Amino acid sequence: MPQIPGKSYHGPVPPLTDEQMVLRKQLCKDVTKLAGDIGDRNVSTEYKNLCKAANFIEESFVETGYMVLRQGYEVSQYGLKGRECYNLETEITGSEKPDEIVVVGAHYDSLEGTPGANDNASGVAALLALARSSVDSKPVRTLRFVAFVNEEPPFFQSDDMGSFVYARRCRERNENIVAMLSLETIGYYTDEPESQSFPIGLMDFVFPTTGNFISFVSNIKSHKLLSDVTGFFRQYAKFPSEAACLPEQIVGVAWSDQWSFWQNGYPGIMVTDTAPFRYPYYHTSEDTPDKINYDWFAYLVDMLEKVVARLSDSKS
Repeated sequence: MPQIPGKSYHGPVPPLTDEQMVLRKQLCKDVTKLAGDIGDRNVSTEYKNLCKAANFIEESFVETGYMVLRQGYEVSQYGLKGRECYNLETEITGSEKPDEIVVVGAHYDSLEGTPGANDNASGVAALLALARSSVDSKPVRTLRFVAFVNEEPPFFQSDDMGSFVYARRCRERNENIVAMLSLETIGYYTDEPESQSFPIGLMDFVFPTTGNFISFVSNIKSHKLLSDVTGFFRQYAKFPSEAACLPEQIVGVAWSDQWSFWQNGYPGIMVTDTAPFRYPYYHTSEDTPDKINYDWFAYLVDMLEKVVARLSDSKS
């Protein structure tokens, strides 16, 4: 595994500042809207809710001051042909390197039968927060925020997965995506001992057994991006973090939208609390807004704002 700059912080997350408390309130509001008010949102059985979620995200982008592009497509599998689904994209054009694109993305659908508070309303709430914090910035590189549809089964790692449709279009257009961050299930943290597990392929590595850290995960080809992102994060954050550059075949490594970008030749990493390896409510009806640790979540997102700023302002 390549050298990762800095060391993981070990200690309590600092008390939230006034600004972080405002962020906390907004994150809670957005998670509650998606997973509480709207709830189960998928193309199979809750298509109306999926559309409500898309409308809410679009309205949130617009209220912030962005123009939104809807990438619509019809799913072609499982007898669902004819149902239009949408990826939602907005961007800030780079001031010096507009052809170099940084994508920050999160999927907004939930698994059938689940409200999906952590998986993945947490990722969407973070996406919206990062877009809000960046709206008046003048990045060197083009900074793009994308909400993806259809990440969950039965579309996962298929031609109808929203991020795959999106990344394939980017490749067809020869777009130069230099970094993709997939925000995937990022809101659950605990200091309870033995609360963290790992897939069998990682048992030989020394990782914490307490589920209080954020994880940055990449495939082998994305090792430089992983190193950059983790290094930036550790410069700013008093928040436990772990990084792993691993073969895609290891269970869990490719379990989100970064997979779609890997398939199309782009570097990408997953930012995650490790989902089923920690979160006891993963893919259940109990994945509700009250399960999120909003203090830790707000501090994390504030630190990710600094990471995104560094990535998009890079002159290297």
